[in-house]
Amino acid sequence: MAKIKGAVVVNNERCKGCELCVVACPADVLALQPKEVNDKGYHYAYMKNPDNCIGCASCGYVCPDGCITVYKVKL
Repeated sequence: MAKIKGAVVVNNERCKGCELCVVACPADVLALQPKEVNDKGYHYAYMKNPDNCIGCASCGYVCPDGCITVYKVKL
């Protein structure tokens, strides 16, 4: 059986830093960018621990702005 690894892509300019995706992630993959902000002045989400991503897409389901896309890759 193939092993699945996930990858999260965040649209940085649409993200308003609500942290719902960070809380929803069971694998502690996402965090808010501590120093950088987008054009609107928000700290945006990014993959802090990309190797932990299991591709469950919980972050994408809870994002109110639809700025998260989750990809699954077979290894």
